[in-house]
Amino acid sequence: MTVVETDLGEYILQINDYEPPSHIVGPALHKSKEEVAELFHRKHGTPRKDVVEELCLEARGVLRQHYLTADMGISGGNFFVADTGSVVLITNEGNATLTTTLPKVHVRDLGHREDRADARGRRDADAPPDALVDRPVDQQLRRILTGPKGEGEFHGPEHMYFILVDSGRSGVLASDVREALRCIRCGACMNHCPVYQNVGGHAYGWVYPGPIGSILTPMYVGLDKAQDLPAASTMCNQCGVVCPVRIPLPDLQRKLREKAFEQGLRPWYERAGLKAWAWVARRPALYGLASRIGVRVLKAMGGRDGVIHKLPLVGGWTDGRDMPAPAGRTFRELYRARQSAHGASR
Repeated sequence: MTVVETDLGEYILQINDYEPPSHIVGPALHKSKEEVAELFHRKHGTPRKDVVEELCLEARGVLRQHYLTADMGISGGNFFVADTGSVVLITNEGNATLTTTLPKVHVRDLGHREDRADARGRRDADAPPDALVDRPVDQQLRRILTGPKGEGEFHGPEHMYFILVDSGRSGVLASDVREALRCIRCGACMNHCPVYQNVGGHAYGWVYPGPIGSILTPMYVGLDKAQDLPAASTMCNQCGVVCPVRIPLPDLQRKLREKAFEQGLRPWYERAGLKAWAWVARRPALYGLASRIGVRVLKAMGGRDGVIHKLPLVGGWTDGRDMPAPAGRTFRELYRARQSAHGASR
């Protein structure tokens, strides 16, 4: 069998040796125009093109032949409508129309998720799409497909099948992070996440990047295999504010952090260090003394240039970056000095 991705971004990644996606809506967001031009030249055997419109036309011509010769088209769906056997599709490309109408067989697969569980009638088929269209990805095309083509109809498949995919979703539905299943895959959370913007989608290591991926991935593959993802957050709540279906993403990340700690998944030295810090933090005089000693040691480590190049026990922080050394005095010391200077100036 020859399986071909028809979304332009997914197609680019597929012919590039099945490179993983970096964004849930724009999977090839990390690729430059020059990289795509070189890839098309190498894989299609065509002259190199440098204009975006020409690259899109080239991909369109290649994919059109697959549409016309395919025996089966496979699509997802934003949700199914149970009483009519319909599927609602929202897309900003025309590939969904060609995939669902030209091949003789159309297979529609849909992940079992909370936001689709109550869409039983056509009147329920508007709210989630409206929320998706309003997001920054600007999805525009909405289609409701019902059944194979009838007698005398020219377009549409002769056979149609629906597949509901679980793949761990029932477990999420029964957990205390079930609110994550309301996700409509709009990409708004990662578009505003400072962590995602700095590390990129590939750093999340699986299909779903960004804040929503830091919750779904541990639940699907196991928290023990992805325990670092919920910790990849500043808890700034930018993702929670922009989420159109109001998923409390930082709260769910915190719950997974707590589970990882309760299950003893964090390294022993990390847990021991946190216990030691908690013991000191509950004793203000001792905490103040430790802080005064610590900032002076760190200032000395910064040397003449005031930059720390290596830190003991936490080398992961400094293997790829330098850290500015502190001023050599704690915040309280600096604040008292400033207050004293301000009082003297009066």
